[in-house]
Amino acid sequence: MNYADTHQHLILRNRLGYAWTSGIAELENRSFTLDDYAADTTGTVAQSFFMETGVDDADYKDEARYIAGQIEQGRFAGQIASCRLAERDFETWLDECGDLGVRAFRQILHVVPDTVSDDPVFRANLALMGRRDYPFELCLRADQLRIGLDLAQANPSMRFILNHCGNPDIAGDRFDAWADALARFKGLESVAIKLSGITANARQDQQTDAVIFPYMRRVIDIFGPERVVWGSDWPVCNTGMGLPNWIATCDRFLSAYSPSEAAGIRMNNALRLYGGALAN
Repeated sequence: MNYADTHQHLILRNRLGYAWTSGIAELENRSFTLDDYAADTTGTVAQSFFMETGVDDADYKDEARYIAGQIEQGRFAGQIASCRLAERDFETWLDECGDLGVRAFRQILHVVPDTVSDDPVFRANLALMGRRDYPFELCLRADQLRIGLDLAQANPSMRFILNHCGNPDIAGDRFDAWADALARFKGLESVAIKLSGITANARQDQQTDAVIFPYMRRVIDIFGPERVVWGSDWPVCNTGMGLPNWIATCDRFLSAYSPSEAAGIRMNNALRLYGGALAN
């Protein structure tokens, strides 16, 4: 069963810096290339969108420029580029990204103070992004979901995509707090969500259908299958169950839904949210 991956990273240490991987045994001190990804996805992923990898601040523009070349060679359907919305020259970066195959932007908000999103420059640049018809990817901890809700409500005509199911704290057994916060997005049709990334939030003894499925099911119940896209979060998913097991888990989970609903989550919703043609 083919997927469109809306959240594929690369780690290319010969080109870029990844200080955030220090101390993460599954990720530090090695690269993760397109060949490595292909080995983990044989026959299961039709096409993918590159997701910025949280590279060191000095490198984020170089990452997007490099990926643009990979898009030109047909290796990605597009990219979600990194941005710094509180910078006054953001529009210059926005202009350049028009030629880099960028389909959306992301700034990881759980690594900066919560007040960053209140900055007037941040808000003005986010609104500018929306006027250019780019979605913004919300990468937040579960206890920060109110920030994403506020940004979406303040920009009702703009599209947002909540990463990693809203990052539930599975290891801490914080299901109810996460589900209550996530439910506040139910009526916001402009907000979609990614079925991705959650196994990295679970302990190794929790990497089971019995533990993971209730989180996945609640996402579908709140957003509906038409507002959900799939992502691998590769190679960060290696800190959980790994990509082959995540794909197999999703195959089992989606078998409970209708063929059209499952196809939407696997691939078709990505076309609507990000645009462009995917390989058959």
